[in-house]
Amino acid sequence: MENMIKLDPLDIDGNFIEMIGKQWMLVTAGTPEDFNTMTASWGAMGEIWGAHAAFVFVRPQRYTFRFTEDNDIFTLSFFGDGYRKALALCGSVSGRDTDKVADAGLTPIRTDGGSVAFAEACLVLECRKMYAGFLEKADFTDASIPDKHYPDNDFHKMYVGEIVGAWKR
Repeated sequence: MENMIKLDPLDIDGNFIEMIGKQWMLVTAGTPEDFNTMTASWGAMGEIWGAHAAFVFVRPQRYTFRFTEDNDIFTLSFFGDGYRKALALCGSVSGRDTDKVADAGLTPIRTDGGSVAFAEACLVLECRKMYAGFLEKADFTDASIPDKHYPDNDFHKMYVGEIVGAWKR
């Protein structure tokens, strides 16, 4: 995590609703030798089970799904202005078919936990999976959500990760 400052998650500046929902983030899992990343605009940060945590959602048809399933660590990378096109590209093409990281002009870096983040990120969170489970149609108390967001019943899997490392530029 060269040229980045390690920080306590409690010292992270910013509004996570804005950072995730409007600015987007990259969810990355795997090793430096074999990884994938995807753009996400859904997620949350908070406290659960005595840990600072991140909540991310991945559909099973996404190539990143295999990597989040097969690895105990995932990262969230947040970027400053000027990276919107790179994030849009990472959310619109599959790493199965192309080297989208190179095409987006991003530089993968190894995290302390052996996962992958990006040198251009202004904030990186490294998370250790604590829980993973699929959203279930029967569990929605607002019945309009599955019809609106899951017309094909392709529900996301939610991953809850303890934030075990945080760095900022």
